[in-house]
Amino acid sequence: MSRGRILTAAAAVLALLSCLPGCSPAPTALEGCMGERAVGATSAQLAGTYRGEGDAEGVTLTLTASESKPESGTVTVRGWPTGDWHRGELGETFDGSGTWSVVQGGTAATEFARLSLSFTAPKRFLEGDTLDSLSIAEGDGRTHLYAEGDPDVCPAFRLRPQG
Repeated sequence: MSRGRILTAAAAVLALLSCLPGCSPAPTALEGCMGERAVGATSAQLAGTYRGEGDAEGVTLTLTASESKPESGTVTVRGWPTGDWHRGELGETFDGSGTWSVVQGGTAATEFARLSLSFTAPKRFLEGDTLDSLSIAEGDGRTHLYAEGDPDVCPAFRLRPQG
């Protein structure tokens, strides 16, 4: 192949890889389906009822803000996935309640806010025995919750605000 053809091919590839003026790079899979990862969140942003999609189909999560403790409150779930330890007793999913709090992100580029759940009913779960930590995303003026997964695809377990 001649040097001229190589330069022409390289220019064509560079043109394809370069963004035209005024356009933005393609969003990540998360940004495309839910929004950007949140660095922080308040009780006011999170309070409300969320409905499940994908692997969370049939799940309902309701967060009620605490008046006395900022960034925390009570949680009620329906159809929540049961951890291995309690599956024999409770089945594949359970309805329950407990408390929630926000773990704020940090200053590093990889530190994002998370929602921490602590279930007290039907009985206290061991930490990590069921899904007890969700990531927070913000998009379209709404707050979304999801379980971390493959960063190259839309999260499989995701919750959107009702309404």
